[in-house]
Amino acid sequence: MEKKLVYFLCTGNSCRSQIADGFLRSIGGQQYEVKSAGLEAHGLNPRAVQVMEEAGVDIRQHTSDVIDSEILNRADYVVTLCGHADEHCPVISNPNVVKWHWGFDDPAKATGTEEEIMAQFRNVRDAIKARIEAFVATGK
Repeated sequence: MEKKLVYFLCTGNSCRSQIADGFLRSIGGQQYEVKSAGLEAHGLNPRAVQVMEEAGVDIRQHTSDVIDSEILNRADYVVTLCGHADEHCPVISNPNVVKWHWGFDDPAKATGTEEEIMAQFRNVRDAIKARIEAFVATGK
């Protein structure tokens, strides 16, 4: 059976889309081909790498990529993870692509002590994981 392609998008492809990418690969990688990208490439956020490691998922080898229109138009699902990417997503010319918006706060914008910032990263990570688990279980 051919795997369905899920393309996660956010502004910088540094945190939320990387976390979603890592979880879907680990939880649903046998069912789905997974890619992620951003409107811009901001590099992999070290705190995202750290909180994913805590959850047992290694994303250190991930790259921060800019949206590729070829991948965008061959994806089965395009999932935006922030309002900015949802509003500025390039036009998808393939009418068969299913586009969803799963909005999550940007943990990279968290302020406070390192402990408070990391707590925000963990909250967003856990929320994304729950959404990915629901998607793998139900297909939506």
